[in-house]
Amino acid sequence: QVQLVESGGGLVQPGGSLRVSCAASGSVFRPNVMGWYRQVPGNQRELVATITNGGGMYYADSVIGRFTISRDNAKNTIHLQMNSLERSDTAVYYCFIGSSRWSPSSWGQGTQVTVSS
Repeated sequence: QVQLVESGGGLVQPGGSLRVSCAASGSVFRPNVMGWYRQVPGNQRELVATITNGGGMYYADSVIGRFTISRDNAKNTIHLQMNSLERSDTAVYYCFIGSSRWSPSSWGQGTQVTVSS
């Protein structure tokens, strides 16, 4: 069993920046993919960004050039730096770990990101 604990998030004005982090503990398997989905009430979860333990990255088209994902393998921790935030980025952001970006096996509790003036 892998436990994921998220931190960061909050309220920011349009054009601002936020960073969310996620630390994995327990039986962390390798190879793995860690990353973030986000969800707005009433909608399906949307894949945002992922990173493998080898450093391979994926970004949704809507965040390319604005978001940067990174990881510290020694600490089993990932970070998502979000710049130039838009109102449409408002959502609950969920960290995950899995064997692929489309097969999450564990989820974090979610952290709210609100972009509003």
